[in-house]
Amino acid sequence: MRPTPAGPSGSAPARSFGQALEAGPVLLDGGLAHQLEAQGCDLSDALWSARLLIDAPGRIEAAHAAYARAGARVLTTAGYQATFEGFARRGIGRAEAAGLFARSVRLARRAARAAERDIWVAGSVGPYGAMLADGSEYRGRYGRSVRELERFHRPRIEALAAAGPDLLALETVPDTEEAEALLRAVEGCGLPVWLSYSVAGGRTRAGQSLEAAFGLVRGRDDVLAVGVNCCDPAEAGRAVEVAAEVSGKPVVVYPNSGERWEEAGGRGWTGAPTFSADAAGAWADAGARLIGGCCRVGPKTIAELAGVLGGVHPPVAGREPGAGRSRR
Repeated sequence: MRPTPAGPSGSAPARSFGQALEAGPVLLDGGLAHQLEAQGCDLSDALWSARLLIDAPGRIEAAHAAYARAGARVLTTAGYQATFEGFARRGIGRAEAAGLFARSVRLARRAARAAERDIWVAGSVGPYGAMLADGSEYRGRYGRSVRELERFHRPRIEALAAAGPDLLALETVPDTEEAEALLRAVEGCGLPVWLSYSVAGGRTRAGQSLEAAFGLVRGRDDVLAVGVNCCDPAEAGRAVEVAAEVSGKPVVVYPNSGERWEEAGGRGWTGAPTFSADAAGAWADAGARLIGGCCRVGPKTIAELAGVLGGVHPPVAGREPGAGRSRR
């Protein structure tokens, strides 16, 4: 089924997302979990931010709105860890779970409308390992075939597409096998997508070359951009260059803050942030057209990125920027 431009979740922007990319770099939001925690939310749960779709949706909308106020032009839904299987463990049936996917889109759309300028909504599709909630999305190689992974992802993609986001974000993908499964699963969904890998040491988390990873999207008209997210900022520059050269497509890049997550000793972030908004200019020069932040990158840094990237994508004629309201 091909969704209507905004589906049941509200008005879509006046321009298509593809048109926006042609005009210049588009600023993404930052880490949704980071902002939710800054708002006092407890995310120590297997569903992570997706739990709030059930019991505190207003907090999610407020977090989206914080990023919109910071200048983000894309709001990514609270669906990274949302799956039918994960919701089923809470006793939530498929119909109710589909409603939660739709709610994730609706919350982002409401925050986008309140900003009174073109802001696009990206439906987040996290990797299989996110559902396991054991950190395996940073290792990949789950012991599942491409066909099995495709069967896992397709129902959630269909539920998200039916809710009417502007595009899908296939994000934090650890290896090329899961990327292949995701690209199969989005066929026929009627929405453009971006595909972004999590990388370390100049390779995917599962150890494949960046050339092989980014090469998967060649010839795919439904893939608007390819790149990396949820990685150290130091990995971003070369990844952008390789993605642009290998794929011939616009590049998406949204690294972490540069702090490190430690499982041992109580689980937490260590080290100092190394993310610098000043790097965005070089990323854009190398082919990045979707630029933002992931874990531990908040609205303040997104506002700094907005300053570096300049006044791309001015408000649609006839609209004046509003103050917005209290987002990812």
